[in-house]
Order: sequence, then structure tokens, then C-alpha cells
Amino acid sequence: MSQSKTDHNKQKEKLYKKVRNTSTWGSAVVYLLLLVLFAVAVIILAIYVMEYIFESKFKQGCLELERTVQLYEKGSDDKSIMDFIESGDSEFFVQDSSGKTVYQKGKNTCSSNGGKFSIANGTETYTVYADTELDIVYPKNKDGMGFRLNKFLEWYDFDLDTAKFPVWVSVDINGGSQKLIGKAYFVITPLEKVLVLELFLCVVIVVVVIGLITFIKIIKSAVNYRRVVRLFYSDEVTGGHNWTWFVRYGDDRLQSSRTKKDSFAAVNLVFRNYRNYCLCHSIQEGELMLARINKVLSAELEKGELCAHATMSNFALLLKCSDEQSLAARLNGFIKKLHEMDSEHNFDFQIGADIVKVQTNESGKIVRRKNCSIKNAYNNACAARATLGETEESGVCIFDSKLLEEQRWRDTVSEHQWTALNNEEFVVYYQPKYDPRTNALKGAEALVRWDSKELGFVTPGRMIPIFEKNGFITEIDHYMISHVARDQKAWLDAGYECVPVSVNVSRAHFIESDLAEQIRDTVDAEHCPHELIEIELTESAFFDDKKAMIETIKRLKSYGFAVSMDDFGAGYSSLNSLKDMPLDVLKLDADFFRGENAGERGEIVVSEAIKLAKSLDMLTVAEGIEEKEQVDFLAQQGCDMIQGYYFAKPMPKAEYTEKMSRDKNGDKNKTNREE
Repeated sequence: MSQSKTDHNKQKEKLYKKVRNTSTWGSAVVYLLLLVLFAVAVIILAIYVMEYIFESKFKQGCLELERTVQLYEKGSDDKSIMDFIESGDSEFFVQDSSGKTVYQKGKNTCSSNGGKFSIANGTETYTVYADTELDIVYPKNKDGMGFRLNKFLEWYDFDLDTAKFPVWVSVDINGGSQKLIGKAYFVITPLEKVLVLELFLCVVIVVVVIGLITFIKIIKSAVNYRRVVRLFYSDEVTGGHNWTWFVRYGDDRLQSSRTKKDSFAAVNLVFRNYRNYCLCHSIQEGELMLARINKVLSAELEKGELCAHATMSNFALLLKCSDEQSLAARLNGFIKKLHEMDSEHNFDFQIGADIVKVQTNESGKIVRRKNCSIKNAYNNACAARATLGETEESGVCIFDSKLLEEQRWRDTVSEHQWTALNNEEFVVYYQPKYDPRTNALKGAEALVRWDSKELGFVTPGRMIPIFEKNGFITEIDHYMISHVARDQKAWLDAGYECVPVSVNVSRAHFIESDLAEQIRDTVDAEHCPHELIEIELTESAFFDDKKAMIETIKRLKSYGFAVSMDDFGAGYSSLNSLKDMPLDVLKLDADFFRGENAGERGEIVVSEAIKLAKSLDMLTVAEGIEEKEQVDFLAQQGCDMIQGYYFAKPMPKAEYTEKMSRDKNGDKNKTNREE
């Protein structure tokens, strides 16, 4: 995978996580916090204003009381002053140090509930008492005064021009030997009433307006979020859900505590005829057909199940599942419904599934599947579907223990591959190629084996397909070329008559424009002559970028390497490939000599293929030869070399060296057959 593609996938994964972890609640909480903060700020400001008004009115009432105190202190011995006091509206009483009332004017409605109250930043402190008749202002247990808003609203008359409500204040007189407790009034003028009303209304209006704005913002944010999510999770082809949506909600379904008692099945469904349908009609028609498939599948879903268009002709589903038999029956029902979708075409669908069972702890209690991944389950479903092969035939396969072991083996191989490469655990085996007429050694093919300390001896069939899928095969190519070149140079230095050895190069390697130079530099690093290395390509490699392939082959030949085509006849474009590719060697596929058509018809094809190769100035190699009759026939047809168990199986370097030694000493009349 290229670096740019890796970066793109990382960015996409980041965006997916951001959308997944984002909701309208975040915006709602922010707006609500702002509303609360603003409302608190307005209320605090209103409280400060009210406190200022309250203190001003209290101070004003205290000033009037102080005048009464001054008159009383002056007039205690002056009858005219006392008469003046008696004629006034003031209400108070005087107590001596023992608490006995020595003088009283007006009705005593002073409560015994008293406390301290400070104003002017604590510079003036008063002892105050509530009024028993109009208990609106009252001393708190600690310093300060409270205000009973409910009683104030009951008492308050907006029709009055001026409103007054009392509080009793204690003042020391006559040097502190007595105290005068008088009624001080909070006087609210009409203008002040309007000011208080306006302040109250402003607070209410501001809070309501900010609340409405916040509510509108939350609604708009929620709508925009849903639009973004809908767009992000929407599939352009089918109009339904996409893969990202499937992963998002698939993980939620599997990991949720609400569904821990339910078993699920991750399903991979493939429309096998999609490419051909697009070729016969158009890409647009093909996409319309995918939309119809999505509609049919979605209609079959039960509550809580998922369906999404994953890639090209692949659909991902998450279904509820009770057991394997019922799941298989339901999936076959899906195929039947899809077959009925279009009576004009015979469509085929392949389905793989992986059952995600209920998870229990050591005591047998059902627990959440916290670490369960929909991606892993879907990959298992894809692996099960892949076992159905490349044929366009409908079928259902459910992931089982055998497939699980294969998956574990793939993971194990991938885990150990780099360690094996660095420790040179990969071993080169050589399979000789002989001239069928003289039995002389003419060449060999290098084949890789893996002698692992942890995994044991691993054959190519168990590792090469895995390396081809995970991209490690290109590292094996370099490894093999380097080691074969090293062996060839060592044999040359030891005096052996070396023959060309062919090394397979994967089709994945040909995407690199400098492949020829890489091979040249690798061989040169071992000081091996180029003519002793043959680069072998499979026929399937010729179906990729033909122009790049031809250019690479030409450069390899210009550097002195021979180039061969392996598995000739295994595909359907061999003749066309021969026409365009400047090859040196043609290897006839082993299937020419096996099966029902290996008789007379097969011999005709082989004979003509050998003639064609000779006409194109190419050598021919027949591989997979195991019988003497085949050898005799090929010798008669002029085949240049034979590779197969009739002469020799793949062997370690030491054993191959012995064969080179015997050939060098003239032992060329023996066939060296190995059963």
C-alpha cells in the first residue's frame, strides 16, 4: 500500500471517529451553559441593584429614626419636646439595661427575632428586628437580612403612589445605658416602583430571549448535525447506508448491554454478475441494479438488523441469529428473493457469514461483548464466502472452526514473516531441468521453502498465497534472487559447470517501474553473471499493465537476463501474450499432461505449442512430468527441457550440488530418476 493511500485511510478513520463521537448534546450543553452563565450574571447584577436600593432605603429610614433619637435624648427633660414627639407619627420604645421598657410611643410590633445588618461595606452595623404584623424584611440567623418576596407581592399595591414597609432598629442612647428600638420604614416612590418593575421585567425578558436563542441554536445544530451524519453515512450508489455507517452501528449492536443476550451473524453478500452486467449494459444500469438489491435486502431485515453497501458488488449485513441451520435457511431465502428480482436475467449471489455468539464469563453469566469488532466478524464472513470460489454460482458458506484455523494460520504467517526473513529461515530448493534426449542437466528452478523454528517446515502452498495477499511476496522475490545469485557465484568459484536457474517474480512486483534495475543490482551485488539467472513470470502477470510489462522484459534482456513464461496454457490469452512479449523460454503447464484431454488431443496441442515456440526462437520446458511415455513423446517433439518428478523433485542446495558434480564428472548417461 502506498504512503498516500495509507495517509488517506488514516484521515478517513480520523473523520469517522470524529463523526462517531460527535452528537448534538455537545452543542446543547454549551448553549445551555452559556444561557445559565448569562442568566446568573443578569440575576447577580439585579441583586446588586436591589441591594443598593435596599441599603439606600434602609439608610433613609435610619436617618429619620436618628432624628427621633436626637429629639428623645434632648427632650427627656423638656416637656415641649416630648409633646412634639408624642404628636408625631414615629413609633418606638425605650428599654433600660435590664430590658425593662421605660417609655413607649405607638404600638409595639417588634419581633424578638433580631440580628446584625451591615451597610456601606461593613462600616455601619445595626441591630434589626422583624415586624410581627408585616414580616417582609427579617434578620437571618447570621449577619444580614432576608426578604420575603411572596409576602411582599401579597402586600405590595401597585396602585399606591408610595409604598412603605417597616423594620425595627435598635440604637443605644444616653451613653449606652438605654436603647431605643424604633420602627424604620422602607419607602418606595412611584419612580422606584417603576424602576424595580422594569428591572424585574428586563431580567425575565433577557432570560427568555437568551433561552429562545439557545433553543433555536440547539434545534439548528441538531438539524445540521443530522444532515451531516446522513450525508456521511449515505451511500451514493444505492441511496442507502455505506460501510462507515455499518461499522459505526454494527459495533454498537454487538457491544451494547441491551443486545448481550442476542446472537448475531455478520454477512458478506456478493453480486457475482456485476462486472458482466455493467459490460453488457452500462455502469449506470449496474448501479441501479445495486440499488435494487439494497432495497430487496433492506425489506427482509428485522428490527435491529443492519444492511449497507460495502464495496462495489459487496453488501454487508448484521442479522439476528439463533443457530447455524436457521441462518443458512434465511440466507438461501435472501438468494431466492434476489433471483426473483429480475426475471430477464439469471443472477448469482454468494454469501459468507460469521456467527457472533453470546459471550459468558467464567461463572457462565452472560456479559457484554466489549471487545467484539464488526470488522473482524465481517472479515471472517468474507473468508467464508471466498471458499465458494470464483465461479458465478450462488451459494452460502458459514465460517467454522476449519476456516478459523486457516485465518489463525494466515495471521501466524504474517506475524512471523519478517523475523523469518531477517533470520534467513527461508531455504532455496532447486528442481533440475533435463534434456529428454541426452538426460543432461540443462537448468533448474529455484523454489522457496520455510524451515521455521516455531512453525516447522512450511511448504510453498501454505505460505505463498498468504504472501501474495499481504504483499510480502515482493520481499521473497528479492530474497530468492539474491540467494540464487550467491549460490551460482559460489558454484562457479568451486569449478562447477553452472546452468541457468529460473527464479519466480510475482506479478505484484511489476507495478514498480525500476524492477529490472532492482534485479540487476541484486545480482551484481553477488557478482553473479546475468546469464545464469532466468526471470520467470506467470502467465497471469501478462494480464496487468502490458505496456509496462513489455518495457521491463526488454530492459531485463538488455541486461543479459533470460525471461520465461510459466504456466503457458493455464489461461486464455497465451497466444496473444506470445505475440507481444519478447520471451526466451516457454514453460508448458502441467495440466497439458493430466486429465481426460491429456491423450491424443492434448498431444496435438503440446506438439503445436513446441513448434510455435521454436518458430519464435524460444526454448521450451515441460513441467510436472512424471511418466516415461511423456518423456519419450516430448523428446520426439523436440522439447528442450523437462522438469518433474520423473527426473528429480525439488531438493536442498547440497543435494543439487551433488548432481552438478556428477554431471561434471561425465555421469550423464544416468537418468537420476526419483520416484
